Amino acid sequence: MELRDMFISTMAGAAVVLMGAFYALFYALGRLHNHRIALAASATSYLGLAVATFMLVDALALRGFWLFVAATMLIGYLLAPMAIWRLSVDIHDDHDAEATERTASVPILIKRTDQ
Repeated sequence: MELRDMFISTMAGAAVVLMGAFYALFYALGRLHNHRIALAASATSYLGLAVATFMLVDALALRGFWLFVAATMLIGYLLAPMAIWRLSVDIHDDHDAEATERTASVPILIKRTDQ
Protein backbone atom coordinates (compact mmCIF):
# COMPACT_ATOMS: atom_id res chain seq x y z
CA MET A 1 0.00 0.00 0.00
CA GLU A 2 1.35 3.37 -0.97
CA LEU A 3 1.49 6.31 1.40
CA ARG A 4 -1.09 8.13 -0.76
CA ASP A 5 -3.58 5.26 -0.46
CA MET A 6 -2.98 5.05 3.29
CA PHE A 7 -3.73 8.77 3.67
CA ILE A 8 -6.86 8.55 1.49
CA SER A 9 -8.13 5.49 3.34
CA THR A 10 -7.62 7.22 6.71
CA MET A 11 -9.46 10.35 5.60
CA ALA A 12 -12.20 8.35 3.88
CA GLY A 13 -12.72 6.21 6.99
CA ALA A 14 -13.05 9.32 9.13
CA ALA A 15 -15.46 10.82 6.58
CA VAL A 16 -17.59 7.65 6.70
CA VAL A 17 -18.02 8.04 10.45
CA LEU A 18 -18.68 11.80 10.31
CA MET A 19 -21.05 11.68 7.35
CA GLY A 20 -22.98 8.82 8.97
CA ALA A 21 -23.34 10.84 12.16
CA PHE A 22 -24.38 13.98 10.26
CA TYR A 23 -26.90 11.99 8.24
CA ALA A 24 -28.54 10.60 11.38
CA LEU A 25 -28.45 13.96 13.18
CA PHE A 26 -29.93 15.97 10.30
CA TYR A 27 -32.52 13.27 9.60
CA ALA A 28 -33.72 13.32 13.22
CA LEU A 29 -33.76 17.13 13.39
CA GLY A 30 -35.59 17.36 10.07
CA ARG A 31 -38.26 14.92 11.16
CA LEU A 32 -38.55 16.35 14.67
CA HIS A 33 -38.99 19.96 13.58
CA ASN A 34 -40.36 19.26 10.07
CA HIS A 35 -37.55 21.24 8.42
CA ARG A 36 -36.93 20.55 4.76
CA ILE A 37 -33.47 22.13 4.97
CA ALA A 38 -32.38 19.63 7.63
CA LEU A 39 -33.78 16.77 5.54
CA ALA A 40 -31.89 18.10 2.51
CA ALA A 41 -28.75 18.27 4.67
CA SER A 42 -29.32 14.65 5.70
CA ALA A 43 -29.56 13.60 2.05
CA THR A 44 -26.40 15.54 1.26
CA SER A 45 -24.64 13.91 4.21
CA TYR A 46 -25.70 10.48 2.97
CA LEU A 47 -24.33 11.31 -0.48
CA GLY A 48 -21.05 12.30 1.22
CA LEU A 49 -21.13 8.99 3.08
CA ALA A 50 -21.53 7.08 -0.18
CA VAL A 51 -18.67 9.00 -1.83
CA ALA A 52 -16.42 8.41 1.19
CA THR A 53 -17.27 4.71 1.13
CA PHE A 54 -16.40 4.42 -2.56
CA MET A 55 -13.12 6.27 -1.93
CA LEU A 56 -12.34 3.89 0.95
CA VAL A 57 -13.10 0.84 -1.18
CA ASP A 58 -10.89 2.17 -3.96
CA ALA A 59 -7.99 3.20 -1.69
CA LEU A 60 -7.96 -0.18 0.06
CA ALA A 61 -8.50 -2.07 -3.22
CA LEU A 62 -11.36 -4.03 -1.72
CA ARG A 63 -12.85 -6.77 -3.87
CA GLY A 64 -15.34 -9.62 -3.62
CA PHE A 65 -16.82 -10.15 -0.18
CA TRP A 66 -15.63 -6.73 1.03
CA LEU A 67 -17.65 -4.97 -1.66
CA PHE A 68 -20.69 -6.78 -0.29
CA VAL A 69 -19.79 -5.59 3.22
CA ALA A 70 -19.45 -1.98 2.02
CA ALA A 71 -22.78 -2.13 0.17
CA THR A 72 -24.48 -3.66 3.21
CA MET A 73 -23.03 -0.89 5.38
CA LEU A 74 -24.43 1.78 3.05
CA ILE A 75 -27.88 0.17 3.11
CA GLY A 76 -27.73 -0.11 6.90
CA TYR A 77 -26.69 3.52 7.30
CA LEU A 78 -29.59 4.53 5.03
CA LEU A 79 -32.27 2.53 6.82
CA ALA A 80 -31.17 2.71 10.48
CA PRO A 81 -32.15 6.35 11.20
CA MET A 82 -35.52 5.79 9.53
CA ALA A 83 -36.16 2.66 11.59
CA ILE A 84 -35.04 4.34 14.81
CA TRP A 85 -37.30 7.32 14.09
CA ARG A 86 -40.27 5.00 13.44
CA LEU A 87 -39.56 3.04 16.63
CA SER A 88 -39.30 6.24 18.68
CA VAL A 89 -42.58 7.59 17.29
CA ASP A 90 -44.38 4.30 17.97
CA ILE A 91 -43.02 4.08 21.52
CA HIS A 92 -44.02 7.65 22.33
CA ASP A 93 -47.46 7.23 20.76
CA ASP A 94 -48.05 4.14 22.94
CA HIS A 95 -46.80 6.00 26.01
CA ASP A 96 -49.03 9.01 25.29
CA ALA A 97 -52.06 6.75 24.79
CA GLU A 98 -51.39 4.98 28.11
CA ALA A 99 -50.98 8.30 29.94
CA THR A 100 -54.24 9.62 28.49
CA GLU A 101 -56.02 6.41 29.41
CA ARG A 102 -54.71 6.55 32.99
CA THR A 103 -55.69 10.19 33.52
CA ALA A 104 -59.12 9.63 31.99
CA SER A 105 -59.88 6.87 34.50
CA VAL A 106 -58.78 8.89 37.57
CA PRO A 107 -61.75 10.55 39.29
CA ILE A 108 -61.54 14.28 39.77
CA LEU A 109 -61.50 14.91 43.51
CA ILE A 110 -60.64 18.59 43.50
CA LYS A 111 -63.20 21.12 42.42
CA ARG A 112 -61.88 23.76 40.05
CA THR A 113 -62.40 27.31 41.26
CA ASP A 114 -61.93 29.06 37.91
CA GLN A 115 -65.22 27.81 36.47
